[in-house]
Amino acid sequence: MASEQPENQATAPAPATAPATASATEPATAPEAVPEAAPTEQQETTASTEDAAGILPAEHWVQAAQDAANEDDADSALGDDAASSTASISSTILQYRKIHGRTFHGEVGDAQYWGSNDDQQNEAWDINHHLLTLSMGDKLYLAPLDKSKVTLDIGTGTGIWAIDFADENPDCQVIGTDISPIQPSWVPPNLKFEIDDCTREWTFEPESFDYVHIRFLVGSIADWPALFKEAYRALKPGGYLESFEVSPVVLSDDGTVPETSALGQWGKFFEEGGRKMGRTFRVLDENLQRISMEAAGFENINEWNNKARAPLGNWPKDPIKKEIGEWAQLTLLSDIEGYVLFMANVMSTWTREEIQVYAAQLRREIRSGKLHGYYRQRVLWGQKPLTTDA
Repeated sequence: MASEQPENQATAPAPATAPATASATEPATAPEAVPEAAPTEQQETTASTEDAAGILPAEHWVQAAQDAANEDDADSALGDDAASSTASISSTILQYRKIHGRTFHGEVGDAQYWGSNDDQQNEAWDINHHLLTLSMGDKLYLAPLDKSKVTLDIGTGTGIWAIDFADENPDCQVIGTDISPIQPSWVPPNLKFEIDDCTREWTFEPESFDYVHIRFLVGSIADWPALFKEAYRALKPGGYLESFEVSPVVLSDDGTVPETSALGQWGKFFEEGGRKMGRTFRVLDENLQRISMEAAGFENINEWNNKARAPLGNWPKDPIKKEIGEWAQLTLLSDIEGYVLFMANVMSTWTREEIQVYAAQLRREIRSGKLHGYYRQRVLWGQKPLTTDA
């Protein structure tokens, strides 16, 4: 396990040297102009890549903030957010990485997850859990389970889905795995958590589970077919795999989310960062869930996609969509920095202050109610054949 690394900060250009003070015996002369420090090769490469991806530079958001300075913004977009507490575990696994003062998972195998794992972000994940279940009609799952006896939740995060599922199914043994030990100590007696990297070969015995649940691993998986093959191997014949993923791209049908807006840049930001990490955020665009399920050997594959529209904000007229949009807004606004810091560190030379300015503009746009944005959700579930050769 690698030890905790120092905070990753973008390197600022070297300050210009101050001109020497004029001698008392010599007439004062105007100091020579000192040329600005030239950008480094890495900065030039990063800027070129971001330009090609259509990502606006940090200076754009500084200017946007100045342009909006006279607008009424009583709710501070840079304020602190409430945070929930999680269990404290004494282990080397807690040697977290730090980026701009926020913690992220330790160096566990080949794992790379872009979300922070500190208390503030954990609260945002719990809000997101409510949003995702609300989107599915207040359901924890859609697969037609028949009294599942053993369930595995991959990428359990704070463990909130596994806790709710264990409470709802007291006769089912539930295991939740994650690369960060951020789950609570007080859990249902039929639930346990384990630290594991799902991107490596799974250590569970073949045909151990009746149901495998995977949710919100977008941007963290290098090989989706390999992941689903591991799930197939771990499932009993007749067992189900369910996968719930989203797209970070914010769309609109009425042109209210322009490409140059903070919301319009959100998806580009994550897609380019994922490309650099080799962990795509284009899971829905590339149909990776279905392709990977079919390649693994699953049958009876079904799909739910919320009619391809999950609103962001309270702009919809439909009361159900409006409530979903309000929870989506709360999920995002509760900790924008926790969502973007890791990716900003991967793909950009932005400072934390520049990230805060972008986050402020994003908050301003969402709260205005003028941008009618939505994003895409997709759930697929498939069954392992009752009779298999594997």
